Amino acid sequence: MSIKKKKVGVLVSGRGSNLQALLDACADPSFPAEIALVISNVPGVYALERAEKAGVPTLTIPHKGFASREAFDAEMDKALRAAGIEIVCLAGFMRLLSTPFAEGWRGRMINIHPALLPSFKGLHTHRRAIEAGVKLHGCTVHLVTPELDDGPILVQKAVPVLAQDDEDTLAARVLEQEHKAYPEALRLLAEGRVTVEGNRALIRDA
Repeated sequence: MSIKKKKVGVLVSGRGSNLQALLDACADPSFPAEIALVISNVPGVYALERAEKAGVPTLTIPHKGFASREAFDAEMDKALRAAGIEIVCLAGFMRLLSTPFAEGWRGRMINIHPALLPSFKGLHTHRRAIEAGVKLHGCTVHLVTPELDDGPILVQKAVPVLAQDDEDTLAARVLEQEHKAYPEALRLLAEGRVTVEGNRALIRDA
């Protein structure tokens, strides 16, 4: 029996390793989502090549050509809606989103962050985790709100911080978990198993 797959748009800015994890997951006929469009704000990044190899339509919208953040986001929004996108995934998308865009996709847009939120919002998370002396670090997939690295948490994966870790070794171990967490979270959303109460995401059993 074929399932009706949710159409996903992925926003990228770089190499796209998390995009690849989502592409691999969506290649499974039983997965409840399909990537229908990949948009980059940076021309020529490797993420676009990954999408093209998978036969996924791509679009480059350079943000420097727009007078404001809102104007750039409106162009992305138009492209996503024209493609019939139902869920948006941010995969290494290095742009702050305007409030109208975040609100327009509220409950249908997810982001992956390389830390166990609400700790270590923003950049340089692995260095900051080591400097803070935490024993556990990891990644978080959350629903996007207008606030940076905020919003109801769907999935978290943790790794130990080892005494010999540096920024690169810790980042590599976290990235392995990111590639598991993101498809897991997309599945939950695509299957309609997420209910939001306040800032909590409640997950219904399959």
